[in-house]
Amino acid sequence: VQLQASGGGPVQAGGSLRLSCTASGGPLTSLNMGWFRQAPGQEREFVASFTWTGGIVMYADSVKGRFTISRDFAENTVSLEMNNLSPEDTAVYYCAAGRVVFSKSIADYKHWGQGTLVTVSS
Repeated sequence: VQLQASGGGPVQAGGSLRLSCTASGGPLTSLNMGWFRQAPGQEREFVASFTWTGGIVMYADSVKGRFTISRDFAENTVSLEMNNLSPEDTAVYYCAAGRVVFSKSIADYKHWGQGTLVTVSS
C-alpha cells in the first residue's frame, strides 16, 4: 500500500484545513488508518485514527473537538478535517496504515505517506 498525503499549507490561527490521504496498491478496508504529526525539533506524535473494526475513531487530547478523521472506502481515502487551528498545530502531517487496532503507536503503522506541511500563523 502506498499512501499520498495532500492538503497542507499556510493558514491563520482559527482557520481550517482538510488533509487527504489517498491509498494505492490495495484497499483500505482491512487497515487501521492514522494521522500523525511532527513539529520542528519534536518527535512524531499521534493525532487521530480510524479503526476498521466498527469504525471506531481515536483522537489525541490536544485535537479533540477540533479535528475529525473520516474515510471513504469507495475512494480509498482518509481525510483529516482540522478546525480552529493554532500555531501549536504547525507540523508535518503524515498518514499511516497498519493492522493493529486501537493503536496510537508509530511502530504499529507499517505504511507511511510522505507528509504534508501545515503552517499556522498567529
